[in-house]
Amino acid sequence: MASMAKLEAGGKAPDFSLPDQDGKSVALKDFKGAPVVVYFYPADDTPGCTKEACQFNENLSAFSRAGATVVGISPDRAEKHTKFRTKYGLTFPLLSDPSHGVMEAYGAWGEKTMYGKKTTGTIRSTFLIDAKGTIARAWYNVRADGHAAKVLEELGALEA
Repeated sequence: MASMAKLEAGGKAPDFSLPDQDGKSVALKDFKGAPVVVYFYPADDTPGCTKEACQFNENLSAFSRAGATVVGISPDRAEKHTKFRTKYGLTFPLLSDPSHGVMEAYGAWGEKTMYGKKTTGTIRSTFLIDAKGTIARAWYNVRADGHAAKVLEELGALEA
């Protein structure tokens, strides 16, 4: 399976509606009128994903001051999200996409190389979506450590 088409700045963000850790449906349209950071990650409670989630969580007040909400999406189910959020004190929503449909729409599911082997899975990706539902910035194959700060910096540039 080849990688899906990548989204670019200026394009419309694909709509989605997925269950959060509590089973409540969360849709992209729920954030209309304010920027939202949607990031895709492979799995709860793994070293890179934990580091990335904790760094987004540590910067939530700064994202909030910029008017933005943060949402994480992985293939994990609600129960695993709940345990992950509780274990690390995460306070932003984690959405479940076990069928990978939303990940595919965002180009965040496909072929990748891990430890020298080709595999199919979640491509760590982040999207800064503006108040009108347009992609302001797309990052693919991101490094988990330090990524939240880069997104926050870009959000500041978007406001300026």
